[in-house]
Parts: sequence; C-alpha cells; structure tokens
Amino acid sequence: MNDYEKTIKYLEELNKFGWKPGLERIEKLLNLLGNPHQGIKYIHVGGTNGKGSVTVSLTKILTEQGYKTGQYISPELFDVRERIQINGRWIPESKLIEYVSLIKEKTAVMSDMQMEGPTNFEVWTALAFLYFQEENVEFAVIEVGLGGEIDSTNVIDPLLSIITNVTMDHKDYLGATVEEIAKVKSGIIKKGRTIITGSQDEKVIQILMKKANELESRLLIYNQDFTTEEISLEPQMTKFIFNNKNLELNVEYSLTRSHQLNNGALVIEAICCLMELGYQIDINKVVNAMKKISWPGRLELLTYQGKKVLLDAAHNLDGAKSLAYALQNIYCYENLIMIIGILADKDRKAMIDMIGPLAHKVIVTKPNNDRAAGFEKIAEYFQPYTTEIIIEEDLFKALSKGIALTGAGDLLCIAGSIYMLKDIRKIFN
Repeated sequence: MNDYEKTIKYLEELNKFGWKPGLERIEKLLNLLGNPHQGIKYIHVGGTNGKGSVTVSLTKILTEQGYKTGQYISPELFDVRERIQINGRWIPESKLIEYVSLIKEKTAVMSDMQMEGPTNFEVWTALAFLYFQEENVEFAVIEVGLGGEIDSTNVIDPLLSIITNVTMDHKDYLGATVEEIAKVKSGIIKKGRTIITGSQDEKVIQILMKKANELESRLLIYNQDFTTEEISLEPQMTKFIFNNKNLELNVEYSLTRSHQLNNGALVIEAICCLMELGYQIDINKVVNAMKKISWPGRLELLTYQGKKVLLDAAHNLDGAKSLAYALQNIYCYENLIMIIGILADKDRKAMIDMIGPLAHKVIVTKPNNDRAAGFEKIAEYFQPYTTEIIIEEDLFKALSKGIALTGAGDLLCIAGSIYMLKDIRKIFN
C-alpha cells in the first residue's frame, strides 16, 4: 500500500464516526492548523437541492473571469479528490498526503487534550482550507455539507450566502418540519452580509427574513428581487431571461430541468452582488460561462453500448418531482426503463409515487452505502404502476439487464442515490 492509498484508507476509516453536530472539533482543529480558513473571500452555498449546481456554476464563472477560484463540494462522483478543486483541477495526491499527515499530528494533540477527534467531513473541510490558503485563491465557493448552522463549513465569514431552497430531507438530523429545517439552514446567514434565496415557501422566507433582520443582513428573494422568464427547457440546455433592478440578460444555461431556472437566477444574482461589492466582472464572459457548465449525474444524457442513458441524482422527494417533470416535458422516448436505488432514510414511497407512473420496466438495485438497507422494499412501491419489476442487488448485473431491456427508441434512466451513480460512472469509464 503506497502513501496515497494509506491516506485514503485513513479518511475512509473516519466514516465510522458518522455525522456529528457542532463546530467545536473543526474550530479546534483549524486553530491548531493556524486558522487557514481566515482571510479568504468566500461564497457559501446551502439548501436542500441545487446547491451543487450553484456551486459549480459560480466557480466556473469566476474562473472564466480570470480569478483563481477554489471549490469545495461533496459527495464526489468520480474521485475523492474531486471534492477540492482550484479552477476546475482536483487537489493533487501529493497535497492530500501532506495535509492529512499534518492533520493527523493535530488530531493527536486534540486527543492529548481529551478532545474528541474530527469526523471525516470535518477533516475534508480542513483539507480544503489548507489547500486554498496555500494556493492563495482569490475566491472559494463552499457547498454546505448538511444543514447549515452546525455544519463544519460554517466557520467561514463569506462575502455572501445562498440558500437555494428548503424542503424535507435529513429529518433525523435537521428537524421534522420545513420550518425546523429552515431554521438550521438559516445559520449560514452572517451579520451584515447578503443572503440570496430561491425558496418560494412563505414559511421558509419568513424564517430567513427574521434571521436576516436580526443580523442586519440583506435578503434577496427569487421572484421578488430578481426574476426569470422561461424561454425553453431542452435536453441539454435551459434558456431564460434574467431580470433584476439593474440588469436584463438572455441566458443559455447548460444545465437542464425546471429548477435550473431557479438555480441559474441565483447564480447570476450572486454575480451581481459581487459587482455591487466592487469586483470586476465582464458580463459577456458570464453569459459565455453559463453555456459551458458541467455537472455530471444531474439529468446527464449519455450513450452507453448504443443505448440512450439518463443519469440523475434524484436522491430525495424534491429531486424525484424534478426528474418526473423532466421525463414528461424534456425527453422523448418510446419506453422508459428505470434502474433505481434509494437510501432508506429518504421518503422512498413518495418518491416512487412521483416517478412510478412513467416507468414501463424497473430494476431495483442497492446503492453501496450503509443506509441502503431494505432496498427491496422499493419494488413494492412500483407494483401499482408496472408488473415488470426486477430486483437485482448487484449494480453491474442491474446495468447489464437494464441495457438489455432498452430498445432503440427507449430511454434508460438510472436514478436515485449519488453513491449508486458514482459506481455506475466507474462502470462506464
């Protein structure tokens, strides 16, 4: 086992501690590391769905403007190094080895102080800050891991924050109602900073407004302070007109689905806020960058073994609604064949009630994750909609069966957990 393999093994072993709330561990670790998170210009992106799209879009735009831009996302789709990028390039293996060795030293100090050690995500967050500091990035776009208030990324003081939307997800960790979840996510609002939201839920907006007022922050709301007018939704492009008090823009956004209107608007409004703060932005380069954004695994249309394949990380109810809309309104096919795997902590039945009526044949499989227990239950939820249901735990066999069932005019849709899509992508590669 080489040094890089040992580094990855160490990081993977930290997963056994799971997710733990609180900022005490990450704050102590960063303090021991010399507070590498300080002094960087951040944009903080949270929300239930769409935060990844917004993060990669802002990174692409700022990179195209000539800024050295860091990006921190999770989980990854191809390789763990994908989580930490500068100008679209993954962190080098050598840097991971170096930084993990340093973090292990500081973790030992925490242990000597009778402190609990950091979790996997906390270590990754510290790794990102170390890399961005050493490389002197001009901006860093940071995706929230889980929730907001007590997420380990919430140690930063961003130029502005974005909350894409708030819907039901991670109820075991964030709360049993949308209002409770909104309060947790509102924790990324910072004193005197701008917060932008795409939420259209009045209850959520009231909670965000209350928090913004308490912190003397400005809240900008989609369809109030800035708007979009849809031109068309196409298989690989969303076209719309963006408007705010200072700008009208025709946009071709290379991500597609109904909520990309929302995400695209959030991205451009965030860029407008940076312009207000005095940062140099060429709006023509913004328009060009929006055409070139890549976010694999999100309504990603591919050809595999001569068959049309659609990959989508519809991992929760809101994602399933969006996928169902896309399958009905964007894509053309004779029959829809589905390979689906959803984690047990999601509302599986409600998700299948969204997409089940569209499926002609279904293969239910198991994502490679501890939270995938009872995956076979999904087959029962499909029974009201189709009789052609296969249960195949092995993902490789599930893909082979799906390809065999897909005719020339059909569409094979592989949807659900991003952990499943990650493994599918390995097979494709």
